[in-house]
Amino acid sequence: MTDTANCRPVDAAEVGHWDLEADVVVAGFGVAGAAAAVEAARSGADVLVLERTGGWGGAASQAGGFVYLGGGTALQRALGFDDTPANMEKFLLAALGPGADRAKIADYAENSVAHYDWLVGCGVRFREAFWDQPGWEPPHDEGLMYSGGENAAPFNAIATPAPRGHVPQMANKQTGAKGGGYMLMKPLTDTAAALGVRAEYDIRIRRLVVDDGRVVGVLATRFGAPVAVRARRGVVLATGSFAYNTTMVENFAPLLVGRPGAAIEEHDGTAIRMAQALGADLSHMDATEVAFFGDPQLLARGILVNGRGQRFVPEDTYPGRIGQMTLLHNENQAYLIIDEQALEAASATETATPFFRVPPTWAAESIAELEADMGLPELALQTTVQTYNHHAKTGTDPLFGKKPEWLEPIGTPVAGFDLRGRTAGFTLGGLRTDLDSRVLHVNGEPIAGLFAAGRCTAGLCAGGYVSGASLGDGSFFGRRAGAAAAHADTDEGQ
Repeated sequence: MTDTANCRPVDAAEVGHWDLEADVVVAGFGVAGAAAAVEAARSGADVLVLERTGGWGGAASQAGGFVYLGGGTALQRALGFDDTPANMEKFLLAALGPGADRAKIADYAENSVAHYDWLVGCGVRFREAFWDQPGWEPPHDEGLMYSGGENAAPFNAIATPAPRGHVPQMANKQTGAKGGGYMLMKPLTDTAAALGVRAEYDIRIRRLVVDDGRVVGVLATRFGAPVAVRARRGVVLATGSFAYNTTMVENFAPLLVGRPGAAIEEHDGTAIRMAQALGADLSHMDATEVAFFGDPQLLARGILVNGRGQRFVPEDTYPGRIGQMTLLHNENQAYLIIDEQALEAASATETATPFFRVPPTWAAESIAELEADMGLPELALQTTVQTYNHHAKTGTDPLFGKKPEWLEPIGTPVAGFDLRGRTAGFTLGGLRTDLDSRVLHVNGEPIAGLFAAGRCTAGLCAGGYVSGASLGDGSFFGRRAGAAAAHADTDEGQ
């Protein structure tokens, strides 16, 4: 259960005493909050971070660590990849869904190299090594990888492919515990501390405090006790998505109902609800990222079919795109078909996700036998495989554009994996903000004193997703929020 019912703003006149205060108050110490704190402090502000849990990190510290960057970063150049802001922008506009914020995408692409340099300047390190195999993330500490289907159809015909998944270097990698996300967060929080940023933990924000329409602080609780926090210049909301708010998911992103939340339980939509109560506008609340629990090495070597035995996606693409196509367009129905030779080849490769490598659900001596065992309509799978094999013999895939390097006719014996329902996701929509991360009222005007970044906002993504977008636009627009809040004039918006 989440508690966002009593989230209406409070008039400053009702606050008798401020327990804490700072120029800029940042709610949340994940990647967006850390970036905001660093930039606000560098802008000369006294900064206080309020974190709900007992330590910094948020969902970011548990992530694989991709930061989506491009346009010609030093790492891309060192590894021999040409990229430009215009090329990056062209891809993102195609991949991130209809209605994506064109201004934010253009801004992000144009300033991506500078953002990479900013991260490096904060102590984040990227190893000069490229991982060229399909996967959710590199199995070691390689610093660069394709992380959004840039080199797969249809995007490889729209923009020149360039890998943009930048992964911070790590030691003793532990996926989900101490991976690239942790190695991103540690330098950022260390930088914040060195700049004098203060942090208060185990404190949960509840309501915004306003004075004549301007946000001037927050009301919070710590172990049930009330805490009033004054923000002399601005409040930055960076508390994550609403993936763990059951009511909000049911109302806005119902296809995620019953799916595991690929987030943390603190992502309960609190910041969104508090800002909504002040008149904040929302955007793309139905947009979701969808993880697909399948081994990309297996997927690329086989074919994926839906409940009708038909292919529906190029199997060598970004697995998050496969997840979206499965859940959002194919009733969450997916089966992997792969022959023995390809299965053995995939099993011999390295992976960062060995728990995806499970025995097949079915094994058969012919496609017809497998089709019957799977309960698919007679000739449905046989026709799909026949068509696939016919074109694979010539190294083509006219239906979905799978790359020639992964095109081999499916032989026998053959196996089938039941991948139905093997999806999870998190929400991508949230507060509508401008390029300075100012929260916008439904009338289009900025709400004075209120800023936001990260997954509580509608960032770059409007439906489509690329791995690294959350850490990328969270840190990028977190910086904007921190700088804008630090320079906010007390008469702003009046």
